[in-house]
Amino acid sequence: MRGLGAPWRPVPTDFRDCDREPIRPGPTRERQRGRARPPERRALVLFGVAVAALLAIATTAGAESLVRAVGPIGMTVADMDRSIAFYSRILGFEKTSDVEVWGPDYERLQAVFGVRMRVVRMRLGDEAIELTEYLTPRGRPIPVDSRSHDRWFQHVAIIVRDMDRAYARLREHKVEHASPAPQRLPDWNPSAGGIRAFYFKDPDGHPLEILWFPPGKGDPKWHRPDARLFLGIDHTAIVVADTEHSLRCYRDVLGLRVAGESDNHGPEQERLNNVFGAHLRITALRAAAGPGVEFLEYRSPRDGRPVPADARPNDVMHWQTTLLVHDAVAAEKRLVGSPCAMLSPAVVAPPERELGFARAFLARDPDGHALQLVEP
Repeated sequence: MRGLGAPWRPVPTDFRDCDREPIRPGPTRERQRGRARPPERRALVLFGVAVAALLAIATTAGAESLVRAVGPIGMTVADMDRSIAFYSRILGFEKTSDVEVWGPDYERLQAVFGVRMRVVRMRLGDEAIELTEYLTPRGRPIPVDSRSHDRWFQHVAIIVRDMDRAYARLREHKVEHASPAPQRLPDWNPSAGGIRAFYFKDPDGHPLEILWFPPGKGDPKWHRPDARLFLGIDHTAIVVADTEHSLRCYRDVLGLRVAGESDNHGPEQERLNNVFGAHLRITALRAAAGPGVEFLEYRSPRDGRPVPADARPNDVMHWQTTLLVHDAVAAEKRLVGSPCAMLSPAVVAPPERELGFARAFLARDPDGHALQLVEP
């Protein structure tokens, strides 16, 4: 929703090894998409190197935490080529990898039978998104009556150098509005005053935000000289029903640090979210590296709908936040009995590492938002 620039430090947590091996259901056949060029494969390897560097930075940043860094923010798309064109031509993302994967490992990872996925990673500045098109089986589109306070809401906040120019570019390309216009948050709010923000949608209806920080707010890197209009991703925001309950997952189990809090309301906030009477408790969390995670708890209205019980990763409403860990099996053990629930039946270890990780699994937070915990 809006970045909270408060300082943060990693939270000490207990990190235990587990000697249980992940399930390996046998060789998984994976193939790189035929039209993907060799440099894209090399780019995926380079991404793995970058992830290792992130983990090294995180290790030296402070005490032990289960999550070392927040990685790419993922979403399911209906038409990959259409989505690539949107994110690259309008928002300046660069495609860095393009692969197809299928087989038992990925069926177990996604908890969806008969999976064949095309997965494209796109980078903007230091951050990345991961787009997944399910070639089989196809899922459902985003509900046409989705609202910003429904609990399946998630977005990424893209930082811009100039809000007026960025908004004009979106208008030029006829993007779908979610807010009626960019909003300047009021000065009475010490955390958010002066920040400008605007909600819009991608071709599938995924909500996105562009965000501009005035001097003195946000990460200092957003104020460095840069000729680009779209700079990078500050955070991903999710709607939660109960902040304290969600903190027991993200802070107490995963080890993310609370970096700031804000109480947002008023006409500017209502128009930004396009929700009449919107009054939000916002909590920003950080790992030692990567974009932040923001909780949006609506104090009012309270009629936001829960994630459907039958939602699956191949549905286009699906988002997932990648969390980098040192040991995926140990991470799975930590989730047992916690507010975070496993979605994958077990940790998987695809032998060819086509998606850049050694082991991984999917989990859900208390509101049903998907988390992909990966061990590079």
